[in-house]
Amino acid sequence: MSDLATRSVGLVSRTLEGLRSFRSLKISQVRLQASIRQAELEGLRFAFYARLTAIIVVSVWLIWLVPWPRDLYYGAYALGFFLLGYIPYRLRHHRYGEAIKLGFIVLDVALVTAAILVPPPASLGGEWPIQTRLRGQEFLYVLLLLGEAALTYSPRRVLWTGVSILGIWSIGVFTIYSQPDTLRFNDAAAEGALTSAAVLDLSFKPAFVSLTAWYTQLVATSLFTLLLTLTVWRGRRTLLNQVEAEVVRADLARYVSPDVAEALSSRGATAFGEPATRTVAILFADIVGFTKLTETLSPERTFALLRSFQERSSAIVFKHGGTLDKYLGDGFMATFGSIGPQPDAPARALACAFELQEEIERWSRKRSGRGADPLHVSVGVHCGPVTVGNLGGRERVEFTVVGDVVNVASRLEEVTREIGGSIIASEDCVRAAGDQEWLTRFQSSRQVQLRGRQQGLLVHIATWQMRPADEPPHRKQGLTNLE
Repeated sequence: MSDLATRSVGLVSRTLEGLRSFRSLKISQVRLQASIRQAELEGLRFAFYARLTAIIVVSVWLIWLVPWPRDLYYGAYALGFFLLGYIPYRLRHHRYGEAIKLGFIVLDVALVTAAILVPPPASLGGEWPIQTRLRGQEFLYVLLLLGEAALTYSPRRVLWTGVSILGIWSIGVFTIYSQPDTLRFNDAAAEGALTSAAVLDLSFKPAFVSLTAWYTQLVATSLFTLLLTLTVWRGRRTLLNQVEAEVVRADLARYVSPDVAEALSSRGATAFGEPATRTVAILFADIVGFTKLTETLSPERTFALLRSFQERSSAIVFKHGGTLDKYLGDGFMATFGSIGPQPDAPARALACAFELQEEIERWSRKRSGRGADPLHVSVGVHCGPVTVGNLGGRERVEFTVVGDVVNVASRLEEVTREIGGSIIASEDCVRAAGDQEWLTRFQSSRQVQLRGRQQGLLVHIATWQMRPADEPPHRKQGLTNLE
């Protein structure tokens, strides 16, 4: 590994226009649209099950309210309403799924309107005049369709449902209003002046139809549709912002650690990366003898080897709450506690180091079983106060860890080759971990003289030997949470 005496090691936190605007990151439009589409499909699914619940509730209510066998008449409507919801739900992935849904919304409104305004056959007890169908409060059932449309995150469906209700319900009302036997206020008024008593008597006649109730329904439905459309529109904007932020976070996490991506999105570009002094644990890891290991490999196989190592390493670093600062050829640097205060950062770094060795051992045994050369990794761990923050220009900024601790950790990784250790951790780091049981994980301790430093440093050394395939990794009790 190269000389790091004067180098501060950072990671890329943005790739476009610095950190001035997090939303200025280039987003994959395909992934964004796919995520939005998935959210819409989830809304359709939820709306369908809400419809199914409403059908069950209303059906039970009608069975209790309507005498036999008239309830069979309304049961047929309930079945039809279920089918009108099930068919577009099954076709939600169809190329013309949206047009199909809009068409079935019209059928929904027509079916519910018919169930309210069309009386059952006389054989089922439907002897009342058809005009009485406008006297009850059953119109409220039509408004439930607006609620279902709102669950789909689509303002267009809400607006289309409202327009369909206004049109189809008006057709139904005027069909009844135009019946020859319908009593109308205008007809009665044309015959002469009506007294209050005459108006009251007229309104109680079964065949009387007043347009006042229809006017009220039109105004209320229009306002309800408008308000619900605006509400869904605002909710959809919130949904789109959340989906976009999640896609941005996922895209950003491909280049930086998940905790950095989360910090960028939650704190914002202006708040993230302000210089601060923190106690941070630094871990360096490197594949031992990588040059010799890959001198007979093709570039493609070398690339595959590095990718496999990086995937395994990053998973372990993230598992222990670390930040993968950057890959350094056949090695990497990780920090613990750099994004925010992390009191147990030293313990997390040590747990990460030991689990990394265990994972590399498992991987090495697997490779040996295929006839490939075994792998060995050297790890250096140190902790102490560093300065963290953003450095760079307007076009490129790095979240940087600056301090002597970085250099010492790098030197500890290098010195593993000289003294034959697999993990070398400083006394400061082991002591800061707080649990004396950590000392039992190391086989020896000694003073080492690091290159470029005048004073020696007390370190603890763990030597990793490959175990037989049937021997489980050594794990101490009490370390489960960290490992």
